[in-house]
Amino acid sequence: MHLITTQSELTAIIAELSKSEFVTVDTEFIRETTFWPELCLIQMAAPGVEALIDPLSKDIDLQPFFDLMGNEGVVKVFHAARQDIEIIFHGGGLIPHPVFDTQVAAMVCGFGDSVSYDQLVRKVTGEQIDKSSRFTDWRRRPLSDKQLTYALADVTHLIEVYQHLKGELEREGRAHWLKEEMDVLTAHETYDPHPEDAWKRLKMRLRKPQELAVMQAVAAWREREARQRNVPRGRVIKDDAVYEIAQQQPRNTEALGRLRATPKGWERSQTAASLLAVVNAALDLPNDQMPRLPRQNHAPEGSQAASELLKVLLKLIAEEEGVAPKVLATSDDIERIAAEGEKADVAPLNGWRREVFGEKALDLVAGRLAFQFKNRKVTTFRPQE
Repeated sequence: MHLITTQSELTAIIAELSKSEFVTVDTEFIRETTFWPELCLIQMAAPGVEALIDPLSKDIDLQPFFDLMGNEGVVKVFHAARQDIEIIFHGGGLIPHPVFDTQVAAMVCGFGDSVSYDQLVRKVTGEQIDKSSRFTDWRRRPLSDKQLTYALADVTHLIEVYQHLKGELEREGRAHWLKEEMDVLTAHETYDPHPEDAWKRLKMRLRKPQELAVMQAVAAWREREARQRNVPRGRVIKDDAVYEIAQQQPRNTEALGRLRATPKGWERSQTAASLLAVVNAALDLPNDQMPRLPRQNHAPEGSQAASELLKVLLKLIAEEEGVAPKVLATSDDIERIAAEGEKADVAPLNGWRREVFGEKALDLVAGRLAFQFKNRKVTTFRPQE
């Protein structure tokens, strides 16, 4: 089991892989103690070619690998691609394209919601993957043959899985379904979120514009600190501290020191001084510049019952189409359609999902579609006008 550790070997194997119409790709990384994932191993394969690359080797520049990731003539095949793409984006400054995500493709082909790689391999190939090396420290060297065998299996079996799913999509006429999903997955904004939007990942019931202003400012400050120091967000300050600061709005060291969610003595640090500066700036905003509280949408009467009916419709259509329900719509999507109808800004009312599910969902809400129980089965029909 050979691990590529030199530039000449890397250049040669990338040249070989570049001849294929597609390459399967996986990465092993560690991110428990960092903001950015630390790339520890790259696995790639194509028919007749296998590669294990050591990105921690001092004798390797990964530019040839990044060049391959940007090669429009070669499809990059991942399973659950998002974290791998994030690593490539951070390390190489590009998003791989074109991309084929076998987890998404499997859902479109009826393999269930978020099917795992080992489950998918077993269903497609009948092979059982040894996952005993899943939880390992990929930074430690040397890597054992067992670790390398496990890592390589994540891309060699993927060749057959990709070919099977690609064939299924083409037979069912659903290749354009996957393309729409890959367009979202490879969108630049997916991997380069603005610090000013960091507050949106937090869950806090906000009652005043001042609370929102402080939370937005502190969340953005924490995001920048974490990125700059390359530490997890919680190492800067924890979510509970963000919530408490938004509520208590400390303007000085003494007030910050009274908070329960911050470590004792931390309020006298230079980091705390930086935090207080953004809190005070947020609180000093003129009233007409204060952010507006997110609008609370109150579901209209009857929308809950409509949601339940839409869930039945979703299940029926998913069974008919042989796809995972989650691919067509989420629970939040269903609730939005039930409450807002055509005005709902949700995925099921766009693209291929609208054609398959969205139009029927709108018809059901508007009374143009109904259910009937016939021959021990629930079916839909259109009431006569």
